Amino acid sequence: MDKKWYEKNGAEGDVVISTRVRLARNLEKYPFPARCSNELRQQIAEKVKDAVLNSNSVISSRFSALDVDNISMGERVSLVERHLVSPEFISDKGDKTLLLLDDESVSIMINEEDHVRLQVMCEGFDLDRAYEQASRIDTLLDERLKFAFSDTLGYLTQCPTNLGTGMRASVMLHLPALHDAKAMRKITENLSKLGITVRGAYGEGSEPTAAFYQLSNQITLGIGEKTAIENLRNITKQLIAQELQSRQAMAKRIEVQDKIYRAEGILKSARLIDGGEALKHLSRVRFGVTTGLIKDVSLDTINRLIVEIQPATLMKQTGKQLAPGERDAVRATLIRNNIGG
Repeated sequence: MDKKWYEKNGAEGDVVISTRVRLARNLEKYPFPARCSNELRQQIAEKVKDAVLNSNSVISSRFSALDVDNISMGERVSLVERHLVSPEFISDKGDKTLLLLDDESVSIMINEEDHVRLQVMCEGFDLDRAYEQASRIDTLLDERLKFAFSDTLGYLTQCPTNLGTGMRASVMLHLPALHDAKAMRKITENLSKLGITVRGAYGEGSEPTAAFYQLSNQITLGIGEKTAIENLRNITKQLIAQELQSRQAMAKRIEVQDKIYRAEGILKSARLIDGGEALKHLSRVRFGVTTGLIKDVSLDTINRLIVEIQPATLMKQTGKQLAPGERDAVRATLIRNNIGG
């Protein structure tokens, strides 16, 4: 099986960790999820599962179905940590099903805020690949399910902010230089005027941590999908250029180098480390790798660890319920084994 998206470094990977395209869709002749009875939600889940798992598509056999209502909260949280579902999707029960491709690059949430939330993830900066994959699966589903669509408003969604294309395209960025220079507040204000939202790594409601930011299009009505993609692409390219220019200047400063090498030393030797501290040091080491200060660690390794050190995912990998102190010990061992301590 191929590596998962978060185990690889892609195009412009020194700054862009991942790209995501998400489509919100609802079935014709069914009320929105908030108005659906349990019986109707079950019908919707069965229809969408059948459309995916029993289609003639070459990838249909690679999907598996997960009944989210019947798994532990720890397993649900791990799905969020791996960016496979939204926090809202696991917050309560209600005939929720996840269809997941074997490499975790495609996930289909059934009965979230909308009947269908189709998401495609890929490593690095690759909006075209993510969009084309999402568009192919969207077309396949629409042929079998018939999505609610208005010639005037476009795709109909439960929340009016998603009307139109129903598409949210986003990129996950690592911006340590702009973050440390306190430039992100002004950048965020300017981008909001251009229809681009800046959030934390877990989207709406999350705060940026350790210099990881998510950029996404805010406007879905009155604009085409490809135009929205192009706008996001151009703005991301500008941010990449700004970040790289700032990095080269910052990397020459002795106090910055000291922070990077101290972070590397801690990750190589720590026996206990909590998630927040680990993420902060991984961010600094990642900065060091991209500026050539650290040469014996790969970005693939850093990207994978950023996901694998999350609490619920850590416990999923060990197959055990762990107290916070136990997680800190397991996390430290995992990092040492991968960073080269």
